[in-house]
Amino acid sequence: MPKKIWLSSPHMSGEGYELQYVNEAFDTNWIAPLGPNVDAFEKELAAWVGAKHAAALSSGTAAIHMALKAAGVEKDDLVFCQSLTFSATANPIVYQNATPVFIDSDFKTWNMDPQALEDAFKKYPNPKAVILTHLYGLSADLDPIIRICQDNNVPLIEDAAESLGTKYKGKYTGTFGKYGVFSFNGNKIITTSGGGMLVSSDEERIAKVRFWSTQARDKARHYEHSELGYNYRMSNVLAGIGRGQLKVLERRLAQKRHIFEFYKENLSHLEGLEMMPVNDWNEPNFWLSCITLSGKVKPLKILEALERENIESRPIWKPMHMQPFYRDCDFLGSGVSQKIFEHGLCLPSDTKMTDDDLNRICEIIKGVWR
Repeated sequence: MPKKIWLSSPHMSGEGYELQYVNEAFDTNWIAPLGPNVDAFEKELAAWVGAKHAAALSSGTAAIHMALKAAGVEKDDLVFCQSLTFSATANPIVYQNATPVFIDSDFKTWNMDPQALEDAFKKYPNPKAVILTHLYGLSADLDPIIRICQDNNVPLIEDAAESLGTKYKGKYTGTFGKYGVFSFNGNKIITTSGGGMLVSSDEERIAKVRFWSTQARDKARHYEHSELGYNYRMSNVLAGIGRGQLKVLERRLAQKRHIFEFYKENLSHLEGLEMMPVNDWNEPNFWLSCITLSGKVKPLKILEALERENIESRPIWKPMHMQPFYRDCDFLGSGVSQKIFEHGLCLPSDTKMTDDDLNRICEIIKGVWR
């Protein structure tokens, strides 16, 4: 069996930065949620992206949930949500007993279509929040979306789980909306094994999120709870991994870009193959390098050819409005997200790949055309 190549797997630093912080946690017996690594990771991540305040949580999903709660989303409220995304973007809306209304993408960005968002506001004038996703590290076109949200006085939540290090017009994604969400799942550009972060310029709301996510324990000698709480805080051990990973984030960004450019150079000539869109105002983190196909070769053919050689690739996310669980929710758009799903494929984007690995992948893909 040929060597396994993963889509995007954890990549620890060669210097062992992560172990230094983890060992420190062990040496000081901070083997628990909260602790010095958590406090420092919040400060360091916030400083890196240019956010004012941050709360380290158990997952990106938990961070979206807390953002919705912080935004005041309650039972029967409407939340506008990008359809072309992973289910973790939409599921927390249901956790709050609210109702998603799904918004289409455009081909220019693969992300939320401002016109479809405008149409949603005309149909439903009073949503409680808007959630957009920066898919695969591609920035949404934020200016018109921010304007629409401001005109309607509705908070914007950026799901930047896949876009840590991505810039829109020189500023990092996750810092434009009222709330920004990052994920450190094992497949992300940096990882804490499992974890997430909520950032905001609203210090009071972040403090409230920290309170809710530590079981909403009131200040008292005994255990007193006047609000519903959650067990959502990040562990001090995992935060140590995150602090070490932050030290090599610039390297990971450079390697992700190299992978994308390698594919672009070697595959763009293939009939009907297009790389995912990169705009002048967008500096993606290239978390995953994705393609769309419009000719005789279909995504499944490439996926299966790679699979036979022990190489992992993945279909584009199936839009939320096409998912059985969300079949009764409304959808605004012209079906762009469905076309991207049906014609798209995520190529192996693991930062531990060598150029030999990339050559091998490209030769297999080119072989499908032969």
